[in-house]
Amino acid sequence: MIHAYKLHGENIVLDICSGAVHLLDDIAYDVLCCYDSDGTLNPNKLKELTKYDETQINEAITEIEYLIDNKMLFTEDPYTGMLPAWTKETVVKALCLHIAHDCNLRCSYCFAGTGEYMGHRSLMSLEVGKKAIDFLIENSGHRRNLEIDFFGGEPLMNFEVVKGIVEYARKREKESGKNFRFTITTNAMLLDEEKRAYINENMHNVVLSLDGRKEVNDAVRKRVDGTGSYDRILPLIKKMVEERAGKDYYVRGTFTRKNLDFGTDVLHLADLGFDQISVEPVVAAKDTGFDIRTEDLQAVCDEYERLAKEYVNRRKNGQWFNFFHFMIDLEGGPCIAKRLRGCGSGTEYLAVTPEGELYPCHQFVGHKEFMLGNVYDGLNGNPIRESFRESNVYTKPQCNSCWAKFYCSGGCAANAWQFNKNIKIPYEIGCELEKKRVECALWIKAQESK
Repeated sequence: MIHAYKLHGENIVLDICSGAVHLLDDIAYDVLCCYDSDGTLNPNKLKELTKYDETQINEAITEIEYLIDNKMLFTEDPYTGMLPAWTKETVVKALCLHIAHDCNLRCSYCFAGTGEYMGHRSLMSLEVGKKAIDFLIENSGHRRNLEIDFFGGEPLMNFEVVKGIVEYARKREKESGKNFRFTITTNAMLLDEEKRAYINENMHNVVLSLDGRKEVNDAVRKRVDGTGSYDRILPLIKKMVEERAGKDYYVRGTFTRKNLDFGTDVLHLADLGFDQISVEPVVAAKDTGFDIRTEDLQAVCDEYERLAKEYVNRRKNGQWFNFFHFMIDLEGGPCIAKRLRGCGSGTEYLAVTPEGELYPCHQFVGHKEFMLGNVYDGLNGNPIRESFRESNVYTKPQCNSCWAKFYCSGGCAANAWQFNKNIKIPYEIGCELEKKRVECALWIKAQESK
């Protein structure tokens, strides 16, 4: 299987199973389009290619056949026979701790009901946090490196418990031979000097929420009293990034149907001096006014292409910044298991509520049919966990035939369930956007190779 496309004057061909990427001239590209999906040259299609002379066509065929013979085009899928190894029992390696089911913002598109998660406002106790650390250690098998994400709501509203959990984890890692890495996600409203200093000393990564331009951010990321948050959080985020010396952070925004020109927001963040940026499409309920719709796809895809072009131009001119969705590694990249199974939600990665309940990930919290147990008694044997364990790009029919399957790993299970009530039926709009991002990322790599 191959994927051939044109973008900003380049003819790009991706060989799906080998991961090889080729830049072809017009002749070779047009000749390649005369091959069937199995890598066989179709003489009837070739007859229709009349704008080149026979010598040019034969030279192109020779080049293409060389790539096929050397397993760089139309390569066979080497992974299907390995699937049994990836459906075996897995260990838990990461927890998302919902430190606060409460928030000091009232973001219009919030999937968590502004922090309540379909329940009530509550804060995690240190006791639950400690039990979560114990649970992770006990269920991590021989894995040494473990991840803890502090999440909300807004975790800075319960910061003393964050500190207590970190202290306890440091104690337990010495006893258990484990190594903990911590990440915190914050809206920055409470990010004072003391908290910044602690985060810089103890957190391996920090995610700082800001949606871009002031008018865009303040239209959706509002305080409890309805006023905007931009003027409050921008100087605090700038200070945080400055004090981290630009390392291990992301300024993370969300774009909605209200700002389909989101590339302008990405560039606004870059112009503010941030060089690690992630602005992601909202996943909002249908007809909320924020949801990305089928009729919006062309505009969003065009915006990704526009942003990719400006991204390359800025990097060439010394205005370097990193955009999360344009990151792609053609030489190493994720291991094969991760390419096939994705983030590991429900198996390797779990979310913990303030009361200690376990869910497949933060987006499933509050949906009781997905509750997998609690940190006191452990996993409860909910059979739905088996569905997560068996889920991969080969068990999802739409993914199995998709050229981008090894880059998106089957998409987000929570989004699939939200829109299709089935974790194995991908969210179609998300699929289309992911494919466009991969195309842009490959084009960017092509420019860098020059």
